[in-house]
Amino acid sequence: MSTMMFACRVFGQEVSNFVSSTISVFSQVPRRCKYQLVKKPKIGAGKAFRRIVHFEDKYTVKPLEITNLGGRDPATGRVVVNGIGGGIRHKYHWIKWIRDGPTDLSEPPKEEKILEIFKDGNRTSFVALVGSGREIKYILATENMKPGDIIRTHQGIPRNPIRPSEGDAYPLGALPIGTQIHNIEKYPGQGGWYIHSAGSVATILRKEEDRVVIQMPKRKTFSLHETCMATVGRLSNIEHSSTPIGSAQKNRELGNRPRSGLWQRKTGRFGRKIKPPPKTKRINEGREEKPEVLVFNSKYNA
Repeated sequence: MSTMMFACRVFGQEVSNFVSSTISVFSQVPRRCKYQLVKKPKIGAGKAFRRIVHFEDKYTVKPLEITNLGGRDPATGRVVVNGIGGGIRHKYHWIKWIRDGPTDLSEPPKEEKILEIFKDGNRTSFVALVGSGREIKYILATENMKPGDIIRTHQGIPRNPIRPSEGDAYPLGALPIGTQIHNIEKYPGQGGWYIHSAGSVATILRKEEDRVVIQMPKRKTFSLHETCMATVGRLSNIEHSSTPIGSAQKNRELGNRPRSGLWQRKTGRFGRKIKPPPKTKRINEGREEKPEVLVFNSKYNA
């Protein structure tokens, strides 16, 4: 055996012993935060962790007080969303999501007058104050809505489609095909569930027996019951998505914290995956039913 081979064999043995001893030492060191005693809630489970609105027992048009969370969990106080923080505190205007009216076709529709249209700091689209008799409420303003207009609401479905005006609320079965709508109910009587953001709109595609198929802004289709209410027209503040923020200070005033700098927008050179559109999602008249479980009697599961 040459001297060089002997030296390499001895040196390699020493290196392996050193590495194994180092790994054994580091494995004995306890990890920090190994056990998470406080579990953080999951993002996107119905909470935005931006604000808490202090609602009253009865609907009111009085601006409501809010508590800014800044991305923290209200129970534990731990940071859940890192991109939220600061911002100007605004009053919250309670939107009346249910548009109620007469159901008998022999009765005329309920008429309401637009009193005021203003910008709400807690949402992207404009808000309209409407009144009828002694009742006043807030609704989402449409694109061409202005003070003094008269909007109508009716819950009946006639034999022939009606010719609605912008801001009117009717069931999906009463509107003609191709109508642009927003503030759509998911279940009858639940209140507006879809299409709330500025400039967004859905379109009625076709009717199938007692179902109406609508197309959402992202080309996704839903099959809803014909008695679900919807408001006619496109939502206001269309330039919201195309208006630049302008400065970092303005972004902080909106309640957004700066990013880490690692995220970068992709350019066109990465290619694009073309996927087929998803199938039409059928929304049942009631809530989602649980699947039926079959239990077979056998000597093995006794």
